[in-house]
Amino acid sequence: MTQPAPGGTPGHDPYAAFRVRPFRLFMIGSVIAQVGAGAQAVAIGWEVYQRTGEALALGMTGLIMALPMLVLTLPCGYLADIFDRRVLLIVSMSGTALSALALALTSWLHGPLLLLYVLLLVTAVTNTLGRPARAAFFPLLVPRSMFENSVAWRTSLGQIAAMSGPALGGFIIAWSIPAAYVVCAVGHLCLATLLLTSIRVITTDKPPSEPPLQEIISGIRYVWNVRVLFMAMALDLFAVLLGGAVYLLPIYATKILAVGAEGLGWLRAAPAMGAFCMALILAHRPPMKRAGRNMLLAVAGFGAATIVFGVSRSFWLSMAMLFLTGVFDNVSVVVRHTMIQLLTPNRMRGRVSAVSTVFIGSSNELGGFESGIVAHWFGPVVSVVSGGIGTLVVVAAMTFGTPHLRRFGSLSDAAPVIEPDEKSDEDH
Repeated sequence: MTQPAPGGTPGHDPYAAFRVRPFRLFMIGSVIAQVGAGAQAVAIGWEVYQRTGEALALGMTGLIMALPMLVLTLPCGYLADIFDRRVLLIVSMSGTALSALALALTSWLHGPLLLLYVLLLVTAVTNTLGRPARAAFFPLLVPRSMFENSVAWRTSLGQIAAMSGPALGGFIIAWSIPAAYVVCAVGHLCLATLLLTSIRVITTDKPPSEPPLQEIISGIRYVWNVRVLFMAMALDLFAVLLGGAVYLLPIYATKILAVGAEGLGWLRAAPAMGAFCMALILAHRPPMKRAGRNMLLAVAGFGAATIVFGVSRSFWLSMAMLFLTGVFDNVSVVVRHTMIQLLTPNRMRGRVSAVSTVFIGSSNELGGFESGIVAHWFGPVVSVVSGGIGTLVVVAAMTFGTPHLRRFGSLSDAAPVIEPDEKSDEDH
């Protein structure tokens, strides 16, 4: 029987995932890469706004990053189910590193803004290649019994990176914007090197054998048929799409809160601080018993905190509200990621993860575009507050309109759903 670790719950080992070597190495590389990505994200927003002074230009960065996710994610999910996911990740990390170096050179030479946008598009393409592969690769790093624990720790360490990256980026861009892009390149090369030399997993699942389009459609159909998966993805899609305040932080840091580049770094880091604290709490607790209800409450809290941030004129109140958005968002992330991976058979995880990325990943960038458009016409405060109100409306509609998510219980009981076609195969 598992013995409780210090500070844990009896019968629950909060550090179980760290006892597995592939998980440890993967998380080391991922944290380093995410720190670099966070620094680059701050640098991009700052450079674009300093060059243009336009909220619409910030929104355009979100649109450019979203387009490859919308167009390429589903095919990349299919690739993640037929090719070695580790190799796809290595290619993705290496491509992102090269594009980051190109961004550094463009910024240093003060190249045209159009070239900056083109390189952002390349970065988005390389990131899209690796997203479904990374999501589908992650469950193979630990035994199933440790998966929820590993998700909590992944989000916890990810939030450390998300705190450190923007804060580091804020300090770096005050000295040199190109240096932030170089940090991103080094971070992604570190993860690629670990994947190439030290991280191995074995899977015996047979790759899909049907035509590519049919296999891609089967992933979409699976999400549609497993209604609780569909509702969880839809909830996060609308919450993220409407709550894109993070893309307007350069405006808040410059014109509303007047805290400059370093203050922008702390504002970008605040949600990650909250998410990190919540991830630690979740990792030290046993699996959730009412995961669906918790997810709905968390997204509602996210919307409320967004509204208060939107009207705040105090730096510390704004920091506190962004901190709370991170707290609430982490609950939603842990529930959704755990549900997606445990309710999906390994042979389909690439395609189902791709559907999730289209729902959630692209909505992050489209949310930035939406926020930039609304801010351009009505101002940043209206943009942020209306997004928070919209999030609360979506939660209310999900809570009272569909029972699937609200009634979802323990994550520890989640298991892959067998579709009718699979049952027929088993009967024969």
